[in-house]
Amino acid sequence: MIRRKVILGLGNILNGDEGAGIYALKELEKLLSEELKKKMELVDGGVLGLDLLPYVEGASHLLILDAADTGAAPGTVVEYKDDEINLFYHQRLSWHQLGFQEVLAVAKIRHRYPDSVYLLGIQPENISPGVGLSQKLRKPVKNMARRALDIIEDWSLLA
Repeated sequence: MIRRKVILGLGNILNGDEGAGIYALKELEKLLSEELKKKMELVDGGVLGLDLLPYVEGASHLLILDAADTGAAPGTVVEYKDDEINLFYHQRLSWHQLGFQEVLAVAKIRHRYPDSVYLLGIQPENISPGVGLSQKLRKPVKNMARRALDIIEDWSLLA
């Protein structure tokens, strides 16, 4: 079975900064070369929860882009890798994270967990209903996408 390199944007774009992972995914897509786009699978995971299990289990490398309530200043980008990710998902920002935490757990139990998992998160400012990012997150989301590109480029060196 061929395992893929998956970039997964999570969040609800109808709740302001809670959709930061989706916006970062769109920014990343602009930065990727055509060659890298062919090697990666970009997935707008929205709030799909357990429906994302096939993407996780089919990945050798998984990069998650999401809003992350770490208590830091709005726009702060954080990075977690492998087992550190479980620590983040114990602090839920929204209901989609409950489903995604379960996705990761199910993949691990079924011995289909990706070899490499990264989470790039960004501290939201406002997750109330409304479309679009707050002003404080616009530039940091672009920085998040650039960091994602760095990770992807490291992955492409392995292939």
